[in-house]
Amino acid sequence: MMKSFLCLLCCSALLLSDVLATYHHSALDPHMIAAQSYAQTRNNGRPPTKTLNPAKTDSQCRSRPLDLVFIIDSSRSVRPGEFEKVKIFLADMVDTLDVGADATRVAVVNYASTVKIEFLLKHHFNKPDMKKAISRIEPLAAGTMTGLAIKTAVNDAFTEPSGARPRSRKISKVAIIVTDGRPQDQVEEVSAAARATGIEIYAVGVDRADMTSLRQMASIPLEDHVFYVETYGVIEKLTSKFRETLCGLDPCAMGHDCDHICVNSNASYYCKCRNGYILNADKKTCSLKPVKVVEVVPEDPCKCEARLAFQKQTQAAIQQLTAKHILPVFVSDGRRFIINTHFLQRISLK
Repeated sequence: MMKSFLCLLCCSALLLSDVLATYHHSALDPHMIAAQSYAQTRNNGRPPTKTLNPAKTDSQCRSRPLDLVFIIDSSRSVRPGEFEKVKIFLADMVDTLDVGADATRVAVVNYASTVKIEFLLKHHFNKPDMKKAISRIEPLAAGTMTGLAIKTAVNDAFTEPSGARPRSRKISKVAIIVTDGRPQDQVEEVSAAARATGIEIYAVGVDRADMTSLRQMASIPLEDHVFYVETYGVIEKLTSKFRETLCGLDPCAMGHDCDHICVNSNASYYCKCRNGYILNADKKTCSLKPVKVVEVVPEDPCKCEARLAFQKQTQAAIQQLTAKHILPVFVSDGRRFIINTHFLQRISLK
């Protein structure tokens, strides 16, 4: 009996030691710290995020048009069951988007030591076909050439021949990278070059993903573009986060070329001018509103024009009366005058 009791006590001690070790490891795990820090940074100092009703997502959440390219890691470290989780995540993301030729277009770039474009932006314009194409994707196995995958996406997927809209259309270009490891090539310069072309990059790290590399790839602010999950088993949780992000995009905040004021208009924007300015024909720049000049004719205090008109009328009347030898009497400045027609005739004869 005593021996059994001692054995049970020893096993309990070992179990407690394992639990404490696991807790200590989790508490110091840099990935966990990064994930917690990201969550705190994302939530602190921001207004509460509106909670979306999953049952009404498709009808209420319409993302603005995007050229969206998923870049997914299928290296050897991603086991077959985990890769299936990635494909489910992609299919769920497609369900949340407003997919179509004039809406959001989607492409998928698959990579390991080599890179394979599974389908381009111009290939599928409806959700059923797109999800079927996703279901057929197979892992590529060895290697993690993330930098090569980003470069391929820029050169071959985000191009007009591949289905990307022209720059003049102002359609945002977004890349979402999903990886669980450390890149075997350089990603910092390649990612910077991609961002310089106007591509917005989101980096999703899973399990053993290198957080430094994720930050080097992602757009700023990093707290909005770097995501981390512990396992592929919970990657589907990111669907709701991306739904909030893509549905909450403000076209004005993403960069605009309005001279004065950018106004968010559903999935697009338009420009306005401040008071005293008018919008020019290009609908972007503003010019000072022209001042309407009103010509003010000062009133003649001595009524000169009226006096001249009166004098002309009087002269004409006198001439008529003189011709008829009538002696008129008229009043001027309050005094009475009698015209001597004989005198006027004598003057006219000289």
